[in-house]
Amino acid sequence: MSGHSKWSTIKRKKGAADAKRGALFTKLSRELIIAAREGGPDAGMNFKLRLAIQRAKAANMPNDNIDRAIAKATGGGDGDNYDEILFEGYGPGGAAILVSTLTDNRNRTVAEVRHQFSRAGGNLGETGSVGWQFEAKGLISVAVGDRDADEIALQAIDAGAEDVDIQGDTIEVRTEPTDLEPVRQQLESAGFAIENADFAMVPKTPMELDEKSALQALRLLDGLEELEDVQRVYSNAEFSDDILTAYAS
Repeated sequence: MSGHSKWSTIKRKKGAADAKRGALFTKLSRELIIAAREGGPDAGMNFKLRLAIQRAKAANMPNDNIDRAIAKATGGGDGDNYDEILFEGYGPGGAAILVSTLTDNRNRTVAEVRHQFSRAGGNLGETGSVGWQFEAKGLISVAVGDRDADEIALQAIDAGAEDVDIQGDTIEVRTEPTDLEPVRQQLESAGFAIENADFAMVPKTPMELDEKSALQALRLLDGLEELEDVQRVYSNAEFSDDILTAYAS
């Protein structure tokens, strides 16, 4: 998997202790609302909602908040109307970037996303300009803990995973979208600690950037993720451990 996957893992772990918890809960509430509105409030029958609830609980979102968000979507509260918009663009060094948003104000979101691209030296593109460079996959992060990493990897492959990547104390498991839940369930049943399970847009061909462009691209990705309307950010940029360390310092 690309260095961007490492960046995403770092961001996810950092988010658990992020001081901007209110903004995180806002994003999670929107995901819950959309998932419940599209597939109903029963998480047992609605896989998308089940994933959203898992993400919310992993971020220590209170159960009352989760219940209120689902109630909003199903008539038990004041509803919110959100549009799902996918932005495509190019970042520093020509890196391809996808930005998934949920917004109740399309004009505001367009302006904010365009501003982030512009200030980083990138540019917002037309629909289809970079989307063809990505493919939908399921991604599962498994904590190694005191288990054998190779054992986890082998069981993931046996469960139907198409690829695994050992990244220190975490194993990233890649699946076809339809195999995400079956693979997650089998790994969980085997006693492995699932840190995260989600759908993602994975780059077909990761792109290496020079140090200056890589650092600029990381700043852009962070800036985009901090926007309230942005739910996910994907890039084909490849970041080495040295670049990630330099950026974090």
